[in-house]
Amino acid sequence: MAATNARHADLLQSLFKRRDAERERMKKTIKVVKGKNLIPETNAMGIYRWYLHPDIETSAIRTILFWTQEIPPGSHSGKQKHQGGRVHYVKEGKGYTEVDGVKHEWEKGDLILIPIKPNGVVFQHFNTDAKNRAVLVGAEPNWYDALGVDMGSGFEQLENAPEYKG
Repeated sequence: MAATNARHADLLQSLFKRRDAERERMKKTIKVVKGKNLIPETNAMGIYRWYLHPDIETSAIRTILFWTQEIPPGSHSGKQKHQGGRVHYVKEGKGYTEVDGVKHEWEKGDLILIPIKPNGVVFQHFNTDAKNRAVLVGAEPNWYDALGVDMGSGFEQLENAPEYKG
């Protein structure tokens, strides 16, 4: 243990330096994220607009992920294995979400809860309306920085959204 600590003269002082750097960063951060200024990102899960993400360093908060997900008429999201612990508010539309192969129907005003399971959860969202889009508002804690991206259960993209060309 002594050899490890010998490389770091003062670990407590290191925490104070981090504190000071964080305080300086906060002076320059965005306190209101304007949805109209967000550029849509088409990724393997679909069409996202990221409000909060750990890689967006200009946001005052990096401890929560927050996004909207648009699912075009008659389309679906990608399929993902994830630790769980996500919530999705249905802002527009109707459809269903498969969680570990079980179908759960939803409509505007509903809240979709992706449970936390030790071995992870496989889920995918489907828009059943052939004429109108569905919009989900998603959020989850930023466990990625604390627990690693796999979060003990694996983080895998099992199928891409049809709109994704990457």
